Amino acid sequence: IDGFKLVNDQFGHDAGDRLLVAVSDDSDPNGTWYFTLFLSEFTGAAGNEGYTARVYATFPSAVKLALGRRLTVGTLIVNGGECEPYLSCDDRLMRDFAPTVVDGVRLLMQAIGAREAMVGIEDSKPEAIAAMRRAAETFPEVKIRPVPSRYPMGSDKQLIETLIGKEVPAGRRAAEIGVLVHNVGTAAAVHRAVRLGEPLVSRIVTVNGGAVAAPGNILAPIGSLAADLLRFAGLGENPARLLMGGPMMGIVLPHEDVPVVKGTAGLLALSAAEASEGAAADGPCIRCGQCRRACPMGLLPMEMAARVRAGDLDGAERHGIGDCISCGCCAYVCPSRIPLAHWFNHARGELWTRSRTKLRQEAGRRLAQARSARIERETREKAEAAARRKADRDAARAAQKAQEEATT
Repeated sequence: IDGFKLVNDQFGHDAGDRLLVAVSDDSDPNGTWYFTLFLSEFTGAAGNEGYTARVYATFPSAVKLALGRRLTVGTLIVNGGECEPYLSCDDRLMRDFAPTVVDGVRLLMQAIGAREAMVGIEDSKPEAIAAMRRAAETFPEVKIRPVPSRYPMGSDKQLIETLIGKEVPAGRRAAEIGVLVHNVGTAAAVHRAVRLGEPLVSRIVTVNGGAVAAPGNILAPIGSLAADLLRFAGLGENPARLLMGGPMMGIVLPHEDVPVVKGTAGLLALSAAEASEGAAADGPCIRCGQCRRACPMGLLPMEMAARVRAGDLDGAERHGIGDCISCGCCAYVCPSRIPLAHWFNHARGELWTRSRTKLRQEAGRRLAQARSARIERETREKAEAAARRKADRDAARAAQKAQEEATT
C-alpha cells in the first residue's frame, strides 16, 4: 500500500504493546486512516507469513520475537555479515535496499522492546556500510558497526562477542543475556510484511563458483529450481560439484532439480579445481592440533572425532559437541583431510534422534502411568460408590425394620 508509514515513532519499553499505523491513499489527500497493530499480532504475522531467520539455521522469526518479549532484551543485533565465502546476497541487499532494512530493524526493535540496535557488517563491504549509514543517520538508536572480515563472523555467537563483548554460555540462548540476533534479510522481510502485507515469496540468492559464466545475485522466487538459476547465470563448464549454500557449510546437491527454500543463501557450481577432485583421501589423525587452534568455539575437535568414531556419543557430548556451530574450520585446516564437520553433524543427528526417542519413551511412560492412575481411581470410585449404595440399603432396611417394630 503506497503511503504506508509508522506513526508511533517511540521505541523501547515505553512504546507499550502496540503500533499505531497510518495508511494513506495517494489519490485522496484526505483518505488517511489509522489502525492499531498489537505486538502479539505482529509476532503472529511474522509466523503466518512464513518468515524465518534468513541464515542456514532458518529459525522461525515468530519464535524469536515471542522470546524477545518474554525475556528482557535491551539490544537487537542485526547480522549483516555473510555466512560464508563466495556469498554476497546480504551485501547486495544492504546496498540496494538499505532503507528497507533499517525500517525493518526499527520494527523488530519495537516488537521485542529493545532500546538499541547494532548492525554488524564486515569491513570488507564498504559500499554496504556507507548505504546503511545513510539510511540510519536520522535514527540514532540504530548503530552501524563494522566488524572484522573473518570467517565465521556470520555466526550469532561470534557476532555477539565481537559487538558487545559478551559470550553466550553453553546451552543457553542469546536472549537470556539480553541480546537477540536477527539477519538483515529478516529485517527486510519484516518491512515488507508490515508495510505491504507481503508474505515471504522470494529472496536474493548468490549464484557463484568457477563453473558459472556470469556469477551474481538473483532475486529468485521461493521454489525456483537450481537448474533455472544456473541456466539464467550460464555455465562456462560442467560443474564438478553443486552446493546449496556456501563451501564450508553447504549441502551437496545430487542434481539440479532442487528448489530454492527460505534458507538458500547461495548456489555454487564448483569447478574441478575448486572441488579438489582427485585429492588424497582422508588419513589418520597426526595430533597436530590445527583443528583446535582453528575452532572459533574453543572446542577440541580431535577429541570429539575420536569419540564419535568409537561410538561414544556421551563422551563427545561431554566434550561440547552440542556447542559446535558446524562452520567446517576444523575440516578445512586438517592436513589429514579428515571430514570432521561430517562426523560432528552425524553425531549431533544421532544425539537428536536419541533425545527424541527418550522424549517419546517418557511420553509413553507418562501416558501409561496416567492410564494406571485413571483405572485405579475409577476402581476406587466404583468401590466407594458400591459401599455408599450398600450403606444406603442397610440404612433403609434398618429404618423399615424400626418402623415395622413401632407399628406392632
